[in-house]
Amino acid sequence: MAAIHLAGVRGEPCGALVLNLRKKLIKCYIWSMALYGAETWTLRAADQKYMESFGMWCWRRMEKIGWTDHVRNEEVLLRVNKQRNILEEIRKRKANWIGHILRRNCLLKQVIEGKIKGEMEVARRRGRRRKKLLDDLKDRRGCYHLKEEARDRTMWRHRFGAGFGPVVRQNTE
Repeated sequence: MAAIHLAGVRGEPCGALVLNLRKKLIKCYIWSMALYGAETWTLRAADQKYMESFGMWCWRRMEKIGWTDHVRNEEVLLRVNKQRNILEEIRKRKANWIGHILRRNCLLKQVIEGKIKGEMEVARRRGRRRKKLLDDLKDRRGCYHLKEEARDRTMWRHRFGAGFGPVVRQNTE
C-alpha cells in the first residue's frame, strides 16, 4: 500500500519504481563485488565474453527470465532500459587508477613501466605476446603519450571519461 502511495506521489507507476530500485541494488551490491580490483585486470577476449555474459545473467535474474525462455539479450536490455556497459565500467576504473599511478613517483609506477631491472634471464616464449596492464589503454602512440596525458587531469578525463573522478562542488551563491 505504501509503494502504491509513493508511486502516486512521484507520478511513476509502481513497476517503474521497483525496476529502478532493483537496478540500483544490482549496480551497488552485485557489480561492486564482481568488479572488485578490476583496475588491475588484464582482460583477454574470453574474459570479456565472460564479463558480458555475467552482466546479462544479472539482468535476466532481475527480470526472472529463465535460460530456457526464448528472449534475446537485446529484448532483456530494452526491458531494463540499460545498455551493455560492464566492460566500459572496467575501462573507466582502469583508466582512473592508471592515471593516478602515472602522476605519482612511486615503485608501482616503475613496475608498471618495466623499469625494474632483474637478474633473471627469460628466454623468448613461443606464441602470442602476453597482454600487459597498459595494453588496454595504449593506442599506437605508445606509453610516453599516455604518461604525458596523465599529468594533465582534465585532458585525461576528457580522453577516458570522468567515470569515478572526485566530486567537484560548485558554489551556487
